Amino acid sequence: MSSAFNMRQARLEELPRLTEIEIDAFATLAEALGVARDAHALPRDVLQGSLDAGLLLVAADKGDRPVGFLAAEEIEGALYIIELDVCRDRQRKGVGRQLMSAAIALARTRQLSSLTLTTDRYVPFNAPFYASLGFVLPGAEAMPQFLRKKLEHEVSVGMDAERRVAMVLTL
Repeated sequence: MSSAFNMRQARLEELPRLTEIEIDAFATLAEALGVARDAHALPRDVLQGSLDAGLLLVAADKGDRPVGFLAAEEIEGALYIIELDVCRDRQRKGVGRQLMSAAIALARTRQLSSLTLTTDRYVPFNAPFYASLGFVLPGAEAMPQFLRKKLEHEVSVGMDAERRVAMVLTL
């Protein structure tokens, strides 16, 4: 089933579709967290920045319509995963894993030292998923300063400090 998806760079005209995917995918996260918050999506300038940097990947179906995406940015020699979303009807089919594999390959091509991200510690398709790809929770001394700041920012805007973690995959 997973071979039905083509991993490629996103196109400018697809940015509205990526916002739709993110809002759709949020429902799964909200359900897992047991929250009834309104979905929010990345600002368009964040998507645009990833696109301009060649770091906005999509998983496209047989009709070349995006069904998932990964937005990233390069920071201090690392690839920071800003967002990874798959529309609900395509979740649990390997799309997220393929997007992460494509990001890992991209980071290697760019000769980056690692991939980094912040995520929820407990939701199965968050930290446990990333751990299955080789990501680890860095100790305080091993955590890049930029990643610590990202985590601190998330907590400062209301995310649960007990649940949020940073993860690193060293290449």
